[in-house]
Amino acid sequence: MSEHERTILAFDEAGNEYFIDMFVSVRDLSDLQHAGATGSGLPSFRTREGHAVTHLGGGEFAVTVPGEEQSLTVRTQDSDFV
Repeated sequence: MSEHERTILAFDEAGNEYFIDMFVSVRDLSDLQHAGATGSGLPSFRTREGHAVTHLGGGEFAVTVPGEEQSLTVRTQDSDFV
């Protein structure tokens, strides 16, 4: 099950803004002795429009738009990624 973790605001070179939603896979690990325990997987990213996003490292992301040959690089100033 994936849960919405946060939203990141990023910009391309032309100044266009992109809202990137970050999702984290959450698994129920609870049993009778550890009720409510959960575990988190690696985050996944996609734009509000549903386009695939790859975190390139630091504050850079690659947005893949169907029909386009190359992905678009966008950058964020979000302190958790810079």
